[in-house]
Amino acid sequence: MNNRSLVSIDDFSTEEIISTLDLAEQFEKEPVQKLLEGKVIATLFFEPSTRTRLSFESAINKLGGKIVGFTDASSSSVTKGESLHDTIRMVSSYSDLIVMRHPIEGSARYASEVASVPVINAGDGANQHPTQTMLDLYSIRKTQGTLDNLNIFMVGDLKYGRTVHSLMMAMSRWNTVFNFIAPEELKMPDEFKLYLDNLGLKYYEHSDFNDIISKADIIYMTRVQKERFSDPIDYEKVKNIYVLRNSMLENTKPTMRILHPLPRVNEISPDVDSNPKAYYFKQALNGVFTRQAIICKLLNIK
Repeated sequence: MNNRSLVSIDDFSTEEIISTLDLAEQFEKEPVQKLLEGKVIATLFFEPSTRTRLSFESAINKLGGKIVGFTDASSSSVTKGESLHDTIRMVSSYSDLIVMRHPIEGSARYASEVASVPVINAGDGANQHPTQTMLDLYSIRKTQGTLDNLNIFMVGDLKYGRTVHSLMMAMSRWNTVFNFIAPEELKMPDEFKLYLDNLGLKYYEHSDFNDIISKADIIYMTRVQKERFSDPIDYEKVKNIYVLRNSMLENTKPTMRILHPLPRVNEISPDVDSNPKAYYFKQALNGVFTRQAIICKLLNIK
């Protein structure tokens, strides 16, 4: 692995992505192993998190590692004015690997350049969330049997949604057709569309998806993120613009699956939960296995 940190999904080659997914499959079969015995993993969450933090902690615990860190920047020396540089340098001396979530884009890359141990980006602002992408890829491959020749629907907040940015970058390695469904205020940023243009991959933009939902192999729903809006009125305009209901799934493909990085607010109706095409809770569980695989890859643990 050329880059021992995982800051962007591009830090992994296609071969490394596949080998990590294969390793995650092994961890799904046998999740409890003492591979991290004697290792200390630092989890630095400058921004609130439930699934990402808990699945990392679960992954580390199942592998016999120890966890240090904080779940809120207010409980760290950041409140005393300590710089990110000094925090990372200090924590590097206490740990074998750092998992970090931070609200500022680019902070994870900076941390990886400062740290003396591997850094895993657990989300940096609206930029990237590569471990979520890995569990998304694992979920897609597990449910579809392949990562190639799929029609992916991305719905909701495509402007600020770091999960869709990372997933789009990852799935562009295969022959993927993308359908972007978002209001004007939350459209996929131009730089990502230009990226697909340069690769010659097809993508379509829609303001609604009721008439085309039957074409989807994967529907990737996202919440409209209130915390990314500076004006509450702008948020209120778009917060409930897309709601996936069970009745909408009647003519979808039998193999189609619904993913969501969670937490959800209103964008997936509870009546969808009992539909076999709803995969988002199993998707969250897959995060434990993929994060076990990523940690072991970066620490070169066989």
